Amino acid sequence: MQALHVKIFLFLGVWGLVNWYSTAPAQTPSQRPLSADVTGPALTLQADSLYRLGQWAGAAERFELALSKEQPASGPMLLKLARAYEQQGDVAKVLYYLQVFSKRNPDEAVLRKMNDIARLNSLSGYETSDLNYFYLFYRQYGVYLTALLLLLGMYVFGVLLFKSLRREETSTRLKSVIMVYLVTVLIFINLPEGYESGITRTDHVYLRTDPSAAAPVVAVLGRGNKVNILSSRDIWWRIFYNNGLYYIRKDAVWLI
Repeated sequence: MQALHVKIFLFLGVWGLVNWYSTAPAQTPSQRPLSADVTGPALTLQADSLYRLGQWAGAAERFELALSKEQPASGPMLLKLARAYEQQGDVAKVLYYLQVFSKRNPDEAVLRKMNDIARLNSLSGYETSDLNYFYLFYRQYGVYLTALLLLLGMYVFGVLLFKSLRREETSTRLKSVIMVYLVTVLIFINLPEGYESGITRTDHVYLRTDPSAAAPVVAVLGRGNKVNILSSRDIWWRIFYNNGLYYIRKDAVWLI
């Protein structure tokens, strides 16, 4: 009789355990704890799943964790991050990821979208100015233009060499034109390295006249404004903003 009671007790225990397991809610990717050893590709797969489910916060978190693990940022990933933050109402992050996408994949439609978002939110630095269009044009066709200029330079150099071998005199005016041409080519080739931009990441970013915390504050920028970066000095960026040169702290800007 005692053995029968033991069997009944064991049967009920096993049945209860099975019933609990079958009715327990399955964890979605957003509920699963993030492990430090999860790889970038695995995080990207999780993020894609959450993105399809419309779980924007979890998707953005995992995409950014994947990037922190040196997962290459593809164009679709950057656009998904922008969409995820747009759904969360984080305008600064939307503009940041669209700007990164635009830098790698120049597109006039993306440039206009950033301008529209910035205008609706009273943010500056995204205006579709001649400089922005020139930079967009350079990003799209700069390689071909540079190659054309170099070919022209080789042709001119060949002509000068031919004249020199034949002991023909080259006019001073022609030499001056060639010098100006070479300087222009050097500037054109090195243009991308001299142009960087960033987006303010905090609500109170102080623009100062000198690279010092004691320097006078000229203006205060909110989160999401775009600035053009010219150079670096210690913990400061030297920027061009609103037709003036100022300094801001490096930790106040997302570098694009």
